[in-house]
Amino acid sequence: MAFQLLLNFIVAFLWMFLHNDWTGPRFLVGFLLGVGVLWGMRRVWSRLYLEKVWAIIKLILLLLRELIFSSYIVIKAVLRPELNIRPAILKYTTELKSDWEVATLITLLCLTPGSVVLEVSDDNRTLYIHTMDIQDVEQFKANIRNTFERAILEVTRS
Repeated sequence: MAFQLLLNFIVAFLWMFLHNDWTGPRFLVGFLLGVGVLWGMRRVWSRLYLEKVWAIIKLILLLLRELIFSSYIVIKAVLRPELNIRPAILKYTTELKSDWEVATLITLLCLTPGSVVLEVSDDNRTLYIHTMDIQDVEQFKANIRNTFERAILEVTRS
């Protein structure tokens, strides 16, 4: 992936050199030309680096969406005259394997209001999560698996 990005920059700078024009728009045209060259050579690589960049952008957008949604839920619960919440500590088994993947999941869960990871097992497979208000435990687990875990796997694995 790093080689593809380097090759893309080389094509962009070569394009600028050939036109003797060292401006941003000329670089952008050369960069897009480099993307076209890489796309034309996509059989050489198993995955184009732009797919991983797109997966990272989707993960960031997912985090922003979850931040907004969970912040709304927490604000609504706090501003209610009566405190009608059901806090819980639940055990969640993850499919993620590497330390980086698990650390990313923990960070994303702790950043979203209303949940925090309290403990991680020695094998990095089981997380103990405190939630502020939970309706259905299985739906909460499925939500984590189908949003954050899937997005992390898309970024880290081909």
